[in-house]
Amino acid sequence: MGIFEALRAVGYITSDVPFSVQRLGTETFVTVSVGKAFQVYNCAKLSLVIVSPQLPHKIRALASYRDFTFAAYSNRIAVFKRAHQVATWSGHGAKVNLLMVFGDQVLSVDAEGNFRIWGFKGASDDGSLLGEFALPRNFTPTSLIHPDTYLNKVLLGSQDGSLQLWNISTKKILYEFKGWNSSVTCCVPSPALDVVGVGCADGNIHIHNIRYDEELLNFTHSSRGSVTALSFATNGQPLLASGGSSGDISIWNLEKKRLVSVVKDAHDNSIVSLHFFANEPVLMSSSTDNSIKMWIFDTTDGDPRLLRFRSGHGAPPLCIRFYANGRHILSAGQDRAFRLFSVIQDQQSRELSQRHVSKRAKKLRVKEEELKLKPVIAFDCAEIRERDWCNVVTCHVDTAEAYVWRLQNFVIGEHILRPCPQKPTPVKACAISACGNFAIIGTAGGWVERFNLQSGISRGSYVDMEEGGSCAHVGEVVGVACDSTNTLMISAGYHGDVKVWDFKGCALRSRWEIGCTLVKIVYHRVNGLLATVADDLIIRIYDVLALRMVRKFEGHIDRVTDLCFSEDGKWLLSSSMDGTLRIWDVVLARQIDAIHVDVPITALSLSPNMDILATAHVEQNGVYLWFNQSMFSASSSVHPHASGEAVVSVTLPSVSPSEGSHGEESDRPTGKHSLTHSKEAFAFSQQIPELVTLSLLPKSQWQSLFNLDIIKVRNKPVEPPKKPEKAPFFLPSVPSLSGAITFTPGETMNGEDSKTEGVKKDGSKLGIDLVQSQFLQFLEAASENKNFSAFTEYIKGLSPSTLDVELRMLQIIDDEDQNELEKRPSFIALGMLLDYFIHEISYRNNFEFVQAVIRLFLKIHGETIRCQTKLQDKARRLLDIQCAVWQKMDKLCQNTRCLVSFLSNSQF
Repeated sequence: MGIFEALRAVGYITSDVPFSVQRLGTETFVTVSVGKAFQVYNCAKLSLVIVSPQLPHKIRALASYRDFTFAAYSNRIAVFKRAHQVATWSGHGAKVNLLMVFGDQVLSVDAEGNFRIWGFKGASDDGSLLGEFALPRNFTPTSLIHPDTYLNKVLLGSQDGSLQLWNISTKKILYEFKGWNSSVTCCVPSPALDVVGVGCADGNIHIHNIRYDEELLNFTHSSRGSVTALSFATNGQPLLASGGSSGDISIWNLEKKRLVSVVKDAHDNSIVSLHFFANEPVLMSSSTDNSIKMWIFDTTDGDPRLLRFRSGHGAPPLCIRFYANGRHILSAGQDRAFRLFSVIQDQQSRELSQRHVSKRAKKLRVKEEELKLKPVIAFDCAEIRERDWCNVVTCHVDTAEAYVWRLQNFVIGEHILRPCPQKPTPVKACAISACGNFAIIGTAGGWVERFNLQSGISRGSYVDMEEGGSCAHVGEVVGVACDSTNTLMISAGYHGDVKVWDFKGCALRSRWEIGCTLVKIVYHRVNGLLATVADDLIIRIYDVLALRMVRKFEGHIDRVTDLCFSEDGKWLLSSSMDGTLRIWDVVLARQIDAIHVDVPITALSLSPNMDILATAHVEQNGVYLWFNQSMFSASSSVHPHASGEAVVSVTLPSVSPSEGSHGEESDRPTGKHSLTHSKEAFAFSQQIPELVTLSLLPKSQWQSLFNLDIIKVRNKPVEPPKKPEKAPFFLPSVPSLSGAITFTPGETMNGEDSKTEGVKKDGSKLGIDLVQSQFLQFLEAASENKNFSAFTEYIKGLSPSTLDVELRMLQIIDDEDQNELEKRPSFIALGMLLDYFIHEISYRNNFEFVQAVIRLFLKIHGETIRCQTKLQDKARRLLDIQCAVWQKMDKLCQNTRCLVSFLSNSQF
């Protein structure tokens, strides 16, 4: 276990597994696979509603029915009800490739042609298999459908192009179709009976009548590649949608037997699934480019338009960085997209616009990818000027210009920064000043230039006269940076020379040589430290003002891919192609932790609060989040989870949160008759050591308990209340503590007996001369069960004045014999209240509210407790627990204050 523990992955939308659509009531949901887990989206707005736990292996097929989801992985099938796995079916000898819901049964086919029938009503780990049979050895199944009205019959397509109709009840083949000598890639039933659509690897689409075994229509894709998905419209229009491996979607008119329209480059990669919604002119498509889109047919020319979509990176990210105080992550990928991911709410993630790329591509009849900017290799951002002008600068592969972006509008800016237009060379490094007004650009030709971000005008070049007066460095500029006061600018060259410049005057102040080829630099503005990585795999840290090396770290055995300082400058994080992530303590000059992942890290970023680490990996399209355990640990150790020099192997986070987030909520008491003791409720009251739980009540509600006397004096009426002119004489009532009107019941002839019986019925062990209030009923039930959660919720709902009255009703005014006094209900209730305070303080629940109630309680009943021995013992125990809890809290607060003071005053 290291300092950083796996949290979850963001940016994954779908994979190469066909999705499954199901309808619940009036809403439609789509289930998509994302590697080893699946996600469920609401089709109304494509909002994420369910994320499943991670399975041991990658999902190979999906099927769904109402609340049930069936996911095939390896040679097993996992059964989920919503997000909770309820069963696992095993028995296949090979990997399961096909799944289909067939009534109240599930059909599965594996790679070796074994066909199994499962019953999922009351699914369990055993007893779910209803039947099985084997397909012919020369028949390799590739598709599985159920033709409408064909009872107990399924149609299977094969790799050699033939089709077979099977009766799963008798487990016999009924008919074999010769096919078209091309592999069947997809097969779907049509709204017309006995008619199915078959897509083949050669690009042909066959509309076939399986009852008479005759072909009705035949279409051919204009683009090369196989037909990967088909779907028939069900809204009365004779339309067929087909998708291919090229990413195009073709719309065919079955009555006119011709092509209606083609959505060019609907996806950037092969289309996996197509689905027309029932009785709607809406088509849904998914692709291996990590996107899912919905198209609506509402234009006059019949062409579909994009209605809504969800997408992530179609290729691995190259650069990532936290933004907006850690709430968002900026990410640039090899798919030429520049994206913003939300760490909090997935629906806020989006791609930054490159100004009408889709319209221009459609007009010019070219692919969108050809009009997009080349992949980003480096970028920098500044939040201080987000509302004023562009605040992001990006460098692109083999591009002699740097581009600016306006994050407030999520769009590319109007200025293009062109350094050294006389001898243009690709831009390799960029940085934005701390004030957000200037951008520093470094090129492959050694040129370094400063631009104004508001106007896009050049504000000077940094030229080293010792290099011949033509550029800043001989060779490529590896990195640039500037300090927090716009005094210094630092640049690093490929050949190992680091130079410090006067920011405004552009004059060279100092320089030093690393001694070997530089790969990357990272500058921390607060402490003035510059971290450099050379091709000798050694990380060196320099003090820019002192012009000397202050730290040297060794440990990586392969190319270092990225560096990152923590916000306070105490940690330096580095990643390498050797698969390790190492954390170096700059103050102690040693490695404090190292983790190893199976997939090497290519980029990393630590949030400003140091609570979340984001990483990008080789051949992974998502961004992975890790949480900092030391931020949430109550231990007094500086690095309680650090592994030191040892390297700990960990697995990558999944799209679902860490284990335990899918547990059922425990039932909580809802009334005075539900005060039963349960293990779940008791466990809920036990909080994390050294921490307290607050009541979440408004501050005025519990603070008013301290000053009720002052409030009563302030609110005292100036004039006495006036008697109502017309009071109803026939409805006698009595006052109540809650303020509600309580009417007196009619008296019987034997009034005294009825009153006595009523007291006996309402009384309890607290006494026979006091009618119990709701306050005492809750208190007694909670004391019996040793579970005070319901009583706490009840008194939290009382107003301060009502709670004050309830406590004052328990006052013992007259002195009696000790034995008689201990039998009084008020005395017993005071003891129960002390037990309640002891329990709540021990578990530190509703801490500030309980402290306020204790203060009010002692103010009213302090003299009674002082005079009674039994109450003194409980009060002394309460005092001991109260002192112990406050000592722990005070110690924790002192450690926190010392740590904050150390971080704010320390300097390198």
